[in-house]
Amino acid sequence: MEYYSQDEILKLGIMTPEKNLRLSKDIRVFGAGKITIGDNVRIDAFCILATGDNGYINIGSHIHIASNVALYGGGGIILDDFCTISSKCTLYSASDDYSGEYLIGPQISEEYLKVEKKTIILEKYSAIGAHSLVLPGTILREGSVLGAMSLATKELQAWKIYAGIPAKFVKDRKKNLIEKAETFKNKINYD
Repeated sequence: MEYYSQDEILKLGIMTPEKNLRLSKDIRVFGAGKITIGDNVRIDAFCILATGDNGYINIGSHIHIASNVALYGGGGIILDDFCTISSKCTLYSASDDYSGEYLIGPQISEEYLKVEKKTIILEKYSAIGAHSLVLPGTILREGSVLGAMSLATKELQAWKIYAGIPAKFVKDRKKNLIEKAETFKNKINYD
C-alpha cells in the first residue's frame, strides 16, 4: 500500500500533528479542513472521509481504520484514542427521513427534506467489527465493541460486546488492554 508523504497530507488540508500518520493514497477525502487526525493513525485504501457542509470528523491517536470504511460526518464523528474500525464498515452521522413524509436525496431543496444529524462517538478502546453499520447519534462507550455485520442505532454501554441487527448485548469485555495501552504510549518513539 502506498501512503501520502507528510507534505502531501498537508496539501490535502487535513489538520494533523503529523506524527506517524499513514494515509493510503487510495482514500477519498471531502471537506479536509474539517478533519483532524491525531498521532499514530493508519487509514487504509478505499476509505471515504466526508464531512458534508456543516459536519466534521475528529480522529484521535493510535487508531486503525481498515480498508473500505466510509465515515460520513455530516452530523459529526468523534473517534477517541485506541479505537478500531474494521473493513467495510459505514458510519452515517446524518440520515434522511424515510417515512414518506419528505423527499430524499442531496439533489432536493432543503424545504422538502428532513435530515437527522447527530454526532457518532466512539470512546477510548471501542471497536467496530467488519461490515457493520452505525447510524446517527450512536455512542460506543469506553471499551465497547460492535461485532461483525451488526447494526448500531443507540448507546452501547462501556466494556460490553454487542452484535446483531439490531445490536444486542452479548457479554462483558475485559479491561486488561488499558494497562497495555499506557505502556505502549510510554514507549512509543516516532523518530
